[in-house]
Amino acid sequence: MNEQLKHIIDDSSRIVFFGGAGVSTESGIPDFRSKDGLYHQKGFKYDPETMLSRSFFDTHTEEFFDFYRTKMIAPNDGPSAVHFKLAELEREGKLSAIVTQNIDGLHQLAGSKKVYELHGSVMRNYCMTCGRFYDLDFIKSTIGIPRCPEDGGIVKPDVVLYEEALDDTVMEGALREIMAADCLIIAGTSLAVYPAAGLIYYFKGKHLVVINRDATPQDANAELVIHDRISTALL
Repeated sequence: MNEQLKHIIDDSSRIVFFGGAGVSTESGIPDFRSKDGLYHQKGFKYDPETMLSRSFFDTHTEEFFDFYRTKMIAPNDGPSAVHFKLAELEREGKLSAIVTQNIDGLHQLAGSKKVYELHGSVMRNYCMTCGRFYDLDFIKSTIGIPRCPEDGGIVKPDVVLYEEALDDTVMEGALREIMAADCLIIAGTSLAVYPAAGLIYYFKGKHLVVINRDATPQDANAELVIHDRISTALL
């Protein structure tokens, strides 16, 4: 672990980890905006940002699910050492919460208990007609538009698409944790997606740490900035 980061963690008792796509790349999941990221991949009729919008979901539902199955729930390596390290910090009483922009559910698989998923999760899927719950395996087992066996309703992933609002309860919980934190570690995010990125402005604690390969808007305000992989800094 980075020596200065270790000192900050030792000095903190209520850490919040605010993570983005760079956390999931440690598990073999592509990020969004890098040159090899999801938004620069070819092979589809429409650009990825368009296909991840609610209006596209409503008007091109089958094409949405073709893209979703291929790119959004693609195979990965499971929780990385970073995910397990964060779960360990929680068990030790150092980490009070994880606030994540990722939808892969890997933090929970690694053992983390208090996770605020700002953009939802591929692990949860609901019938838009009756509200019945379906897991990820159900979506993977279907072809075309997944439909509820009970009433034929479309089964929509519980992920926040462009043009959709974030869940108020999740946002309020994440905000409370950030406001109460004495240390905020921002990692693997360019802080370009709002309103999620706006949450960090409510942090008034002692230690602000930024871990990201590229510069972020918060670099100038941070006590410690590490332009490297998260695993290199945290492990």
